[in-house]
Amino acid sequence: MNSTLAIIGAGSWGTALSVVLAPRFPRVRMWVHGPDLAARMCASRENDTYLPGFRIPANVEITADLEAALDSAAIVLSVMPSHLVREMYQRMLPLLDGSMLFVSATKGLENGTLLRVSEVIREVLAARFAARVAVISGPTFAREVARGDPTALVAASADPSAAAAVQAAFSGPTFRLYTSADPVGVEIGGAIKNVVAIGAGVLHGMGLGHNATAALITRGLAEITRLAVAMGGKPLTLAGLAGLGDLVLTCTGELSRNRSVGVELARGRKLEEIVGSMQMVAEGIKTTSAAVDLARRYSVEMPISGQMFQMLHFGVSPREAIQRLMERSLKGE
Repeated sequence: MNSTLAIIGAGSWGTALSVVLAPRFPRVRMWVHGPDLAARMCASRENDTYLPGFRIPANVEITADLEAALDSAAIVLSVMPSHLVREMYQRMLPLLDGSMLFVSATKGLENGTLLRVSEVIREVLAARFAARVAVISGPTFAREVARGDPTALVAASADPSAAAAVQAAFSGPTFRLYTSADPVGVEIGGAIKNVVAIGAGVLHGMGLGHNATAALITRGLAEITRLAVAMGGKPLTLAGLAGLGDLVLTCTGELSRNRSVGVELARGRKLEEIVGSMQMVAEGIKTTSAAVDLARRYSVEMPISGQMFQMLHFGVSPREAIQRLMERSLKGE
């Protein structure tokens, strides 16, 4: 594809995407929040803060200047925490135009509005033009993607041509994309799995075994699917890479930040202390509030999300949260 890719955000995921996508584009520009980190990355060709040990390819231009990053970009790939999406797109708005294809790699929801990330992007850009927006999601640990391990994920958009364009532009020898016409299912799967993963971490931290984890994943998938379908998503999407695939990875993988939060909570650490010691954002903490609000809005039963919310925000102990889930009224599957 003979065009320029702008990657907005240089955390672990943004940096890994620059590594894996660099061979697919003649020019990649990566915007880094913070001139100091940008300068170090330019000098060493490595992100020593968020993804140490991986060389950033020569055709990736690193900059802390948004205008320079977005200049002549055909695809804008945003990789930032969900709570910063609206603010960042408002900052970028004067530099964007309707010819660009916008791709979100953020997994989360906007608290308050309860909008999916693609909806936030579309809403901000609507002030100037009707945007083509796609999302990418699936079971992806940044370090494994950057290492060149085989990875499969989904490009989703309500516009089939946008999803197909992302698939064609991003797919490579170690990075395989499937298309989906169900951004609702893909984004809800990517957001709520982080909430369930905190629960999986609690189980691991308490030493409660594989039976419990398998049950949590399965019942977690059930409540994610219920919510996605209530919001207009398709059940089959949640049985795919952006649903079950990402849920299994995040609930069982040692590299999962959200799972790590649960592990530490189970070991008795306070949430503020855990968050304070983390360099990167564990999206599930903020998403838990949105999940509970969405469950209420759509009258969907989401007991796991509900107990994670009680544990994170109202001081319910991990043991008590698990006990409440086990002692719920009995019912058919």
